[in-house]
Amino acid sequence: MEIIMAVLAGILFTTAVYNLLQKQMLRIIIGTALLSHGAHLFILTMGELKRGAPPILSEEVEQYTDPLPQALILTSIVISFGITSLLLVLAYRASKKNGTDNMEQLRGNEYE
Repeated sequence: MEIIMAVLAGILFTTAVYNLLQKQMLRIIIGTALLSHGAHLFILTMGELKRGAPPILSEEVEQYTDPLPQALILTSIVISFGITSLLLVLAYRASKKNGTDNMEQLRGNEYE
């Protein structure tokens, strides 16, 4: 299972980097979202996918699951949602003001 998760995280990282190198703002924002999802899967994979009881101390339970990866991922999801929404609002405002979402035109370079 860890191999599948690692391959999926690698695919997400690859597509994120590809989208980050594009010229349209919306693709760049999608790339940042994919990058954060790849990081979530990477954190979950590095935390080892163990099965066990909830982390509540009890006498009869021998193996517990580690709650730290899930807590880190939940915090990261909230932060990435805020960043994505901020980037979408900024991209909307920039495209409304300038009439384009192309990064080359927004920099002042000629685009053909």
